[in-house]
Order: sequence, then structure tokens, then C-alpha cells
Amino acid sequence: MSIKLSVVDQSPVHGSHAAIDAPRLTIELAQLCDTLGYYRYWVAEHHDSIHFANPCPEIMIAAIASVTQNIRVGSGGVMLSHYSPLKVAESFKMMATLFPDRIDLGIGRAPGGTGLTSQALAYPHQPHHGDLYANQAQLLKGFIEGNLPDNNPFSTIKVLPDSSPQPELWMLGSSGGSAGLAGHLGYNIALARFIDPDNCHPSIFSEYLQQWQQAGHPQKPNKMVAIACICAETEAEAKLRAGTAVYRKLAAQLGMREAFLTPSEVQDRYREFPASHQAQYDHILNGYTVGTPEQCSEEINQLAQDFDCDEIATVAVTHSQADRLDSYTQLIKGF
Repeated sequence: MSIKLSVVDQSPVHGSHAAIDAPRLTIELAQLCDTLGYYRYWVAEHHDSIHFANPCPEIMIAAIASVTQNIRVGSGGVMLSHYSPLKVAESFKMMATLFPDRIDLGIGRAPGGTGLTSQALAYPHQPHHGDLYANQAQLLKGFIEGNLPDNNPFSTIKVLPDSSPQPELWMLGSSGGSAGLAGHLGYNIALARFIDPDNCHPSIFSEYLQQWQQAGHPQKPNKMVAIACICAETEAEAKLRAGTAVYRKLAAQLGMREAFLTPSEVQDRYREFPASHQAQYDHILNGYTVGTPEQCSEEINQLAQDFDCDEIATVAVTHSQADRLDSYTQLIKGF
């Protein structure tokens, strides 16, 4: 199986740079991945975060697409519960017009932030916490494809004077909650295994395909799995670099919130942990793909086989931008 390698970038606030540099560093990595031959580059959406610096993926997508040549660029994803489906359709169809055949629109149900930010994003209305997500997703697809039924009150709306260019439509999930909906509506599906590897199983794709077939969509469905991956010249170095992201996830589980630690600081903390926290750390690390190009390639190929998909996207969060650039440079060598 020929595997397409892609990227999901959360725009981490690297400890090696000032926080204001984080969006620029995302663009720098995107340009590198374009030259290295990665297939797709998605940016995430987070609000009120000290770790991740992109609350508006549509702006970052346009910026990246304008300085890259071949790589597809998109959202992984737009947190649709906060937004008007029409406005999202307008933004992404505009980008699809400016950058033909290169724009992806991935949507998700999660809030991407705290309850307070959900309230602020919905103000002066009340947040609906994803209760309308299925209706929003269906309406968004209708606006994108220009095929809302005649009895829909919005059916006469033209998103653009020429609405023919379309972004590729994707729905995100991590543990299967959206798989059936994605298949029923006819969205491509991306599983965020990096969020919850313990509950992200190949059976999710089975439910998705069953719903796709029952709905009778004529086109071929696309599937992708997104994993946490840190690659380096040696396994020891890769595990050391991965510590920054692993500790952040552990800290979140323990109710702590602090800026990214250096790999050496993480090792110091690990040595001070009680055995239960060390076991928790080790479990998180085991859910990552970490190692040399050959080791990462072997594991990615196995995941592609297990999930029966031909595209794997990787998320790399490191303390320094140099380590992140190197991780993607090393990883592609294995393919």
C-alpha cells in the first residue's frame, strides 16, 4: 500500500521562541513540508490556550496556501458549533476559488476551548454545545455543494457568484461518535487517534462505511488516521523530544496547566513522580509513534494496514521549533 503522509499542526507555542512567533512558525513548517513532499497540511482550532496559538484556522489556511505550491491545505478542524454554516461555506469556497484543488474543510464537534470561551463565541446568544451539529453539518454541505433541497428556506442563496470551486469535505472524530454521521452525510472521515488512542479502533471505519453505503453516495469515501509522532535520528532522542508533549497531556489529566517544559525538565519531573504517575506517563508515550525513520515507518505502515487506509497524518508537538522541523525531515526519509 502506498501511504500518503500528511500533517496536522496545532500551532504549538514553542519554548524556544516568543509566543507571538507561533503562527509564523506554523507557516515555516508548512513551507518545509511542501518541499519535502507531504500530501496535506491541516491546522487545528484552539481557544484561550497557553499551548496552541491558532483560534482562526481559515486565516492560517489562506496564509499557508499563499506561500506553498503543491501541498493541500485545510482545517483539522473548524469547530462548527461556534459558527454559521453559511459563513464557513463562504470562507472556504473563497479559498477554494483562490487556491483551486488545494483546500480542505474539516469540521469537528468539540469546542476547542473552555466553557467560558464557548459562551463568549456564542454571545449574545447561548452556546448549543454541539446539539445542532448534525443539522449544521448537513446545511454546510448543502451550501458547499449548492444542492440544498427546494423546500429549504436557504436554497436560493448563492455562496459566490461562481460557486463551482469546492473544498474537500472532511469530518473529524476521535472515538467514533461522529463516524455514522459522517458516513450518512457523505463526508470523508479523519480519526484523531492522537487524542484518544485507547478508544480509536478500526471498527469506527466499519460503522462509517456501513452508513456511507446505506446512504448510497456515489463517490469513493476517503479515510485518514491522525497520530502523534516524533521522529529523530535515534530512538533515545525521539523519546526525549516526545517528553514535552507527553508531559503536557499528563499534566492536563492531572488538572495542571503550565507552559511546555524542555525535554530535560520533563525527565526531572518524571524522576520525581510517584510510580502511578510514571505508569500514566509511560502509557501516554506508548500511544505515540516515536523513534527513528525506520521505526516510525514500520509502525505507520502497520497502522495503515490495521485501519485499512492509505493516508496517515502526524501531529508533532515539541519544545523547540528546530526539533519539530527535524522530526518531519527525518520522518519522510522512511517512505
